Amino acid sequence: MLAQTHSFLPPLRLPRSLWSGLWRTIVALLAVITLVTGCATSETLNVAPQAAAPDKFAAIVVDASNGRTLYQAYATAPRYPASLTKMMTLYLTFEAMQQGRVAKTTFIPVSENARSQPPSKLGFKRGEQIELDAAIRALATKSANDVAVAVGEYLGGSEEGFARQMTAKARQLGMTSTVFRNASGLPDAQQRTTARDMAVLGMALRKHFPQHYYYFSATDFNFRGKRIRGHNDLLGRVNGVDGIKTGYIRASGFNIVTSVQADGRKLVIVVMGGDTARKRNAQVEEMIVRYMPQAAGGSLASQMFTPAPAATALAAPLPAPAAPGMPMPVDTSTTIQQGDAPVPMGEIQ
Repeated sequence: MLAQTHSFLPPLRLPRSLWSGLWRTIVALLAVITLVTGCATSETLNVAPQAAAPDKFAAIVVDASNGRTLYQAYATAPRYPASLTKMMTLYLTFEAMQQGRVAKTTFIPVSENARSQPPSKLGFKRGEQIELDAAIRALATKSANDVAVAVGEYLGGSEEGFARQMTAKARQLGMTSTVFRNASGLPDAQQRTTARDMAVLGMALRKHFPQHYYYFSATDFNFRGKRIRGHNDLLGRVNGVDGIKTGYIRASGFNIVTSVQADGRKLVIVVMGGDTARKRNAQVEEMIVRYMPQAAGGSLASQMFTPAPAATALAAPLPAPAAPGMPMPVDTSTTIQQGDAPVPMGEIQ
């Protein structure tokens, strides 16, 4: 029988300093492995969620000669129109003028409800009136809320009735996602539109009422001996810009519908939800530079909206116009609010 051999080697004993060094090395290697594995896993799974659509921003660029969309971002997402609402108030005003129901010399009474509207406003004393020509200028340039309500009440019998007419007209024009609740654009949670619908309205105003479009090109107007400045800083500063309307409430951000004509090309640009008026305007200018060369020449397109429809029936008969020569009472104590920045309104809940 073979003799069994045994090893009597003593157990391996390492110095404490060497064990400490080994542990530090192992921990460092594990950290590197974990970092590399984690990076590879993140890239492979791509778990980062896509950013949600902003709740205010929307934009569209339309070639006004053929109705072709050159750019859009959230163009059909619901947005608050703010004072872009007054574009429809003016559309129905121009329609009433075309039908002979009112004239530029018609005097519009300013009710207590109209007088009580928050800025932007002209300011009226009890019982005052405003001539329609001045009212149109106040809407297009100053974006006066008191005037918008007065015009809506006069044409629609009440502001609520006028808002229903506005929504009905929007449907006739092909504005499929717009609901109006007032004539001014002041905060109302149910008053919604889209950038696409505002482009339709901007094109329809020029197509159907070219004889009145000059109102949207004004940078200021005179009222009671005072010069009232408008809010559209692109007018007179950016080549080719000839209208049309700005708007702002806190819930909407800074909105604008812009018409541009240059070298036989035409664009309608809508930007909604700008952080500031300056940033919004910069976006419009960038879009003009980028997309104007892509626009075709020709007359204004009609593909985005239907031909001028028949007038919507009035909810109530119009009151008899005041005599053209009737003087409008002058309120020498009223301060006309001026400046480029619209007054911020409260949040829409």
